[in-house]
Amino acid sequence: MAEPKVAEKVPAVLNLEPGTYYWCACGESKNQPFCDGSHAGSEFTPLEVKVEAPRKAALCQCKHTANSPFCDGSHSKL
Repeated sequence: MAEPKVAEKVPAVLNLEPGTYYWCACGESKNQPFCDGSHAGSEFTPLEVKVEAPRKAALCQCKHTANSPFCDGSHSKL
């Protein structure tokens, strides 16, 4: 399996409104932490994230979290 690109070594802390989001898994998106289609032609696919109520979330940007799409601190070990 290919390794994702580390987009940033800090999470994106965002206030998310209800809706469906697509989290970038490859690290190539120019719209981090969300997918912009840059994974096309690779083995990566974005992760669908459904938000039911407004919430604050720390979304992983290093792409090495074990709790996708949420940050688990893995960036501190890179």
